[in-house]
Order: sequence, then C-alpha cells, then structure tokens
Amino acid sequence: MKWILFFGALIGPSICGREKFFGDQVFRINVRGGDEISKLSQLLNSDNFKLDVWKSPSTFSHPVDVLVPSVSLQPVKSFLKSQALQYSVTIEDLQALLDKEDEEMQHNEGQERSNNNFNYGAYHSLEAIYHEMDNIAGEFPDLARRLKIGHSFENRSLYVLKFSTAEGKRRPAVWLNAGIHSREWISQATAIWTARKIVSDYGKDPAITSILEKMDIFLLPVANPDGYVYTQTKNRLWRKTRSLNSRSPCIGADPNRNWNSSFAGAGTSNNPCSEVYHGPHANSEVEVKSVVDFIQQHGNFKCFIDLHSYSQLLMYPYGYTVNKAPDAEELDEVARCAAKALASLSGTKYQVGPICTTVYPASGSSTDWAYDNGIKYAFTFELRDTGHYGFLLPANQIIPTAEETWLGLKTIMEHVRDHLY
Repeated sequence: MKWILFFGALIGPSICGREKFFGDQVFRINVRGGDEISKLSQLLNSDNFKLDVWKSPSTFSHPVDVLVPSVSLQPVKSFLKSQALQYSVTIEDLQALLDKEDEEMQHNEGQERSNNNFNYGAYHSLEAIYHEMDNIAGEFPDLARRLKIGHSFENRSLYVLKFSTAEGKRRPAVWLNAGIHSREWISQATAIWTARKIVSDYGKDPAITSILEKMDIFLLPVANPDGYVYTQTKNRLWRKTRSLNSRSPCIGADPNRNWNSSFAGAGTSNNPCSEVYHGPHANSEVEVKSVVDFIQQHGNFKCFIDLHSYSQLLMYPYGYTVNKAPDAEELDEVARCAAKALASLSGTKYQVGPICTTVYPASGSSTDWAYDNGIKYAFTFELRDTGHYGFLLPANQIIPTAEETWLGLKTIMEHVRDHLY
C-alpha cells in the first residue's frame, strides 16, 4: 500500500488502488407518475443489474439518476425501451471523470507539500482536513477550538470545530454537519471552507460577528470518516458507514437513516446490502451516537444544518411523513430567504420545501431527529449540482459552491440569532 506525505506527515493510502468503473454510465430516467415509478422500481429492485441509485425515485415527478455498470448497459436499455421509459445519459464515461479527479488531487497534494498551504479549491484526504482544522484552531485560539466528540467504527477520531467568543459558557448554539454520506465530497469541502470563512470574517463582517456575539457554532466537516477514507482508497462512490453487520457479508449502514426519528420507517430498508439500510437499531452507528450524545449533553442547540449533495435543494422536516411540521410556515420562509441569498451570488437556483414532498420519504434522518428533539431550526442542504456531474462535482466548483452556500447559511443563522427561543 502506497502512502503520501502531506506537510511532512503520513496522511493515508493513495487513490491508485480504488475500484474501477470502466465503461459505466449514469442514466437519467424521467418518470411521470405512479405507473412509470412502478415500472422503474422493477428495474431498481432487480439484483441482476447491480445498479447504484444516485437520485432515488419518489411518488412525485422528478428524474431518477442511476449508475449502470458496463455489463448491464444493454439489458437496462432494453428494459427501458420495452417499458417506454425515457432516459438520457448524463455521464458517458464515469472512469474518465474519476481519473481526472484523481489526477487533480495528486497534483494538488504535490503543490501543497511544496508551499505548505491548504488549497480550499481542492478535495483533500481526511488527515489533511484534520490538519487544517488544527491550523485554524492554532491561528485563532480566542475564537476556534478543535474538539474530539467520539470516534468512528474503525476508530478514527470525530473532530468538531467550536467557534465561540464566550468560552466556558453554554450559550445557544448552531450545529453544522457535513459528509455524513461519504461520497458527497462537495459537502466536506464546503464545510472546511466555511470553517476558514468564519474565523476570517469575524470582526469584519457585521453579520457573522453579531452571530458569534450571541451564539456558538459547532462544525463537523466529516461526519462519516471511515466512509470518506474508503471513497479515497477503495470505492469513490461509497455512501454508508463501514460497520460490520451480523449474519450479512454487506458492510455499513446509511448514517442518515440511523437516527431515532421514525426509525426504520418509510424510505429505509432492513436489508444490510441496501444503500438505505437503517442499521440494526437507532443510533447503532457510533458516528451517529457520538453526535447525538454530544448535542443532548450540551442541551442548548437552536439550529441544526446538514450539508449533502446533490440536487440543489434546501429542505426542512419532515422526511418521514407528508404531514406538516408545526413550524413549517416559519421554516419555509427562512429557507426561501436563504435560497434567495444563495442565488444572489451566481444565480444558482435551489428548490425549497419539506424533505418528504420535495425529494422522497426518508425516515431516521438527522434533520428530523434534530427537530423532534427540540431544535426548531433544522435544515438540509443538497448542494450542487442538479445531476450533470452528480457526486463527482469538479474541484473548480468547490469555492463557488462554498461561497454561495455561505450566504444561505448566514441568512439562516441571522434568523436564529434574532429568534432565540
């Protein structure tokens, strides 16, 4: 196994040994209602095709994105044609995109070793992100502190950056979560950029300055470290944790179906091989339990925001039911203001609404758990893009994504600051 040096430190295995996707393609399948969704479900539920669903079907009309292995291309095309399901190919050569991403990462690592400078416009290893968290805390000791809140299944540390101007006091707080689904690299990259933005703008930007005068911010940039490392060493498209499942050879659970909020309900699976396997019980994934325990022990969180990709959505509870959350009207207004602020930078449009009816039913999610546990301002961002690149968003879109997302985050935090309850 090859190792790479970063800032003179051992940071982890290289990306050369990862699973290859030669000839694999991503199909966008258009569905327009119940009958077509039923036909599509036949395809997606078949083990013969070995499909990986990137954007899931729902009871509502929107396209479905599916990774089709090269060996299944012709059978899948034949099925779609026989069922009169329309589709287009959004990614014609998946491996070519992965190769380009790998090349850029290796080039960036070489540059960073030579100039000892973290490039926020690049994707990084877990160790490099942790190193930069240390740098931020070291450069701004009166504002930022790195905390260990637990560990992963494979015993990697879970690190949070705490931003506070009143250390020692348990003030109202905001929780920013990212990287819970490991293949969504833009979320981890946006989170570490956001960490630097907070310390850089404090004292200069009146908004973030006033937010930190009243509240603390906790930022977890890599909520699923085992999965993230696995995406860089074995399978770029890995989503779940890396925990072992008894009586099954399949690894991991979906950490965003593992929270104790309508656990094992709609939009989950009890099959350990499924991408939405909910785990054996709520909080079974130690990464989830670490966050739950920390938030509950703190006891004064007012806002919880989870960063995902992709689809350009800004959503709020509920995911597990079509019923309206008691605070839905206010949450919708806040989300629309945030989406408008986000769009003001470069015109990126976000769809706003409850999780269940905006995308699909999803039980046991972090956002629903936060809301059900008294954290009123609970939101989920699905960052860029809408499917052209999907999970493989090019590195040159990191900073534009982070900059616009910051405007949305800041809008939400300003509202929370002014409406502490």
